[in-house]
Amino acid sequence: MQFIESALALIVTLGILVTIHEYGHFWVARKCGVRVLRFSVGFGKPMFSWYDRKGTEFAIAAIPLGGYVKMLDEREGPVPEDQLSEAFTQKSPGKRIAIAAAGPAANFIFAIFAYWVLSVVGFSTLAPVVGDIESDSIAERMGLESGMEILAIDGEKVTDWRDIGGLLLERAGEFGPINMSLRKDNNVVERQAELNGWRLDTDEPNPISLFGIQPYRPDVPSVLGEILPGGRAESAGLQSGDEVLRINGEPVDGWFALVKTVQASPGVSLTLDIMREGQPRTITVTPKRHEADNGEVIGLIGAGAAPIEWPEGLVRKNRYGVFEAIPEAVGETWADTRLTLVAIKKMITGLLSLNNLSGPITIARVAEASVRSGFEGFVRFLAYLSVSLGVLNLLPVPVLDGGHILFYSLEAIRRKPLSEQVQAVGLRIGMAMILTLMVFALYNDLMRL
Repeated sequence: MQFIESALALIVTLGILVTIHEYGHFWVARKCGVRVLRFSVGFGKPMFSWYDRKGTEFAIAAIPLGGYVKMLDEREGPVPEDQLSEAFTQKSPGKRIAIAAAGPAANFIFAIFAYWVLSVVGFSTLAPVVGDIESDSIAERMGLESGMEILAIDGEKVTDWRDIGGLLLERAGEFGPINMSLRKDNNVVERQAELNGWRLDTDEPNPISLFGIQPYRPDVPSVLGEILPGGRAESAGLQSGDEVLRINGEPVDGWFALVKTVQASPGVSLTLDIMREGQPRTITVTPKRHEADNGEVIGLIGAGAAPIEWPEGLVRKNRYGVFEAIPEAVGETWADTRLTLVAIKKMITGLLSLNNLSGPITIARVAEASVRSGFEGFVRFLAYLSVSLGVLNLLPVPVLDGGHILFYSLEAIRRKPLSEQVQAVGLRIGMAMILTLMVFALYNDLMRL
């Protein structure tokens, strides 16, 4: 069931972003007088197709991992004399550059629109308040303390942990001081520490935790919330609001300790001492055996945690007017763009492990999680993925849009196109690079499973 949900989330996510990307190429091509033969979402044989009044075929194909816009092109076969003026190859380098750049541009425009919608509708952010500090870390040397709120890093204002993660990622591998402005007991204080070549070369780098900071989280008590119908908890007589005090006589230190014990006891009878409406009770429950995604067998009883109350002011509601939301949306899109560029740079220089490359399996799982998290989570994921798609397509690698833009720019400078042999070699190199990265990303996906 989870596989089907992940697959559907992947198809919907890629379908939206690919359609937007290819529509950018399509719209500008039409504006430049190029005849578009096919607009396809997906690769392979079309499952559904129809034609518009200008003769363009719109198709939905079987392999939902991309798409393309096929234009009238002399390189793909003879073009009738009366249609030459509508051929892509007959257009000036400037128009061909505009057509190639239109796909990534559409991705950036969509991201701005998505963030604008969130800004107008309203979204929540979690104040970056420091929790625990790791010993012998940069954060400890800097003098950070639990309860401090981070206001700025190196003079750049931050509003949530996402901002902080991006700025810390930018400083990875650097030497010299890093400065933070913080709020402590309603006073603004400054802290500084030396980075000394701080690196992020672990397989799953988290700049915040590697810096030595654990974000503040309120304690989650071992109080039951939702009780799933037909689950072991309901069968045993557990109710929403029950607080689990002990399991088999051992005290339970919060919700996560409760979960750990239950998961470690598939098929094993557990005696729970609980408190219900001020009255102690003892209930026996046997966790159901369940195979997790990684193949491990764990125990489940079909109960969730009760909602927790965050301290006042820690969860902040953000909402902007129709016009106020525009610079906010542009700023969010630029932050995503900068984060993507920094990550690429860090991978090239070896400061970020290539094991962080993700393929369709990881995208599918994240897409499913974002759908489950609600409207805000899914829209944010779409916007970030759209920016990543736009940035990656602008890289000057033959086969990608950026590679085509490079070829056409050189043609404009030289006043003649590159030789077919040079272009063919470039395309083969580009294809080899892309295929290598795709295989590596898929391998990483499988290793994560």
